[in-house]
Amino acid sequence: MRRIVIVLTACVVLGCFLMLQAPWVFGHTPLCSCWDNEDGTVTCEGGFSDGSSGTGIAMRVVDKKSGKVLVEGKMDEDSEFTFDKPDMPYKVQYDAGPGHLVEIDGDDITE
Repeated sequence: MRRIVIVLTACVVLGCFLMLQAPWVFGHTPLCSCWDNEDGTVTCEGGFSDGSSGTGIAMRVVDKKSGKVLVEGKMDEDSEFTFDKPDMPYKVQYDAGPGHLVEIDGDDITE
């Protein structure tokens, strides 16, 4: 009986420890938002849910129908990326690596 109590106590302590660590272990979700500048350009701002910068993250503007890359670049030192708005249906991709891709449909981008 004493052995069962020790094992259960250890499990509870380990579970509490893991719950406390969860925000740091799992809190790195990519975030990106874009807006129409009403001057023929679009600006996107990106980062991560833990406050990390998006500087240097790959950005792509892709033709929605063909999948062809129209514009390619990276977030600047202010975690922003500005591009000329395409005349065709498009989507924006914020690509921070495997499992960290955010896609924004051009129809959802407003001022």
